Amino acid sequence: MPPKNAVRWGALVASLALATGCGTTDDLGPGAAAEGEQVGVVLPMLTSPFWQSYNSYVPAMAEELDVDALPTVNSDGDAAQQTTDMDTLINQGVAGLVVSPLDSAAIATGLERAADREVPVVAVDVAPESGEVFMVVRADNRGYGLEACRYLGEEIGEGKVVQIQGDLASVNGRDRSEAFQECVDEEHPGLEVLNIPADWEGDKAASQLDALLNDNPDIEGIYMQAGGVYLAPTLQTLRSKGMLHEAGEDGHITIVSNDGIPQELQAIRDGEIDATLSQPADDYARYGLHYIRAALAGETFEPGPTDHGSEIVELDNGLLEDQLPTPLVTIDNVDDPELWGNSVAD
Repeated sequence: MPPKNAVRWGALVASLALATGCGTTDDLGPGAAAEGEQVGVVLPMLTSPFWQSYNSYVPAMAEELDVDALPTVNSDGDAAQQTTDMDTLINQGVAGLVVSPLDSAAIATGLERAADREVPVVAVDVAPESGEVFMVVRADNRGYGLEACRYLGEEIGEGKVVQIQGDLASVNGRDRSEAFQECVDEEHPGLEVLNIPADWEGDKAASQLDALLNDNPDIEGIYMQAGGVYLAPTLQTLRSKGMLHEAGEDGHITIVSNDGIPQELQAIRDGEIDATLSQPADDYARYGLHYIRAALAGETFEPGPTDHGSEIVELDNGLLEDQLPTPLVTIDNVDDPELWGNSVAD
């Protein structure tokens, strides 16, 4: 997939009269931003199937919402490049930005420059540690760690489990890791956690997992914080060591993941992994664009339940975050057509 190409869709039409939303988007009608206002969308990377799916949803959601979205820009895993990408779009005259921060601290520089130019920003997937954004569109990442811990605890009871962590410079990596460990300590003390800090990089995950399995062949479970980058290298590492056994077979290692990509759903069907928490790539694109359109229309929001099954919460730093639902997927519901991973091609 080309790294910086996406299709431009639609054009914005007449302004909507200003209104105040209280945890709802009902007041925001079609064509809510002023005509001619273009929106820039900055991706963190395109090496993950999850972000490839998100990228493919952006033009479709822009058309659905009548948002004039420029071709997406891929920061290719580089936080400094992401700041440059934001600068470039601001200098091109965009009216708003939808950004998926690579680093929750480093994004502050780009947010400051956007604020200086009065360009509103919606953050998708990662909440900035500082700086102003109109809305954060994100899943409950502490919930990811908590649910993964509970799943492994209930399935295994006790034994060694590997946690393949994300980048701990990212609030997502920290939230998932801290919640997982807290849950183990409080609810499932029989689990012994062995951490792999893999920085959202598949090769790091594979090499460290290989070494860890050499020293700990009695691993009972694995929690992958990002199936989009960790699924393939994890399965390949287990396969190469003769440790990949289907669910129900002797020696099966219980695996739970985050993302909900089509490849994870197929791995559940094949018995290679047991569960994933479905992170909504489609709704990340939909509500990222929805909220930037709302910002340009002068909408405001308050904490509370939304009209799309989520909840807006106020973060410790004062930012508002729309926490989208992330269902647990197992063999029992893996074929649910409502799962976004069942509506896109592998």
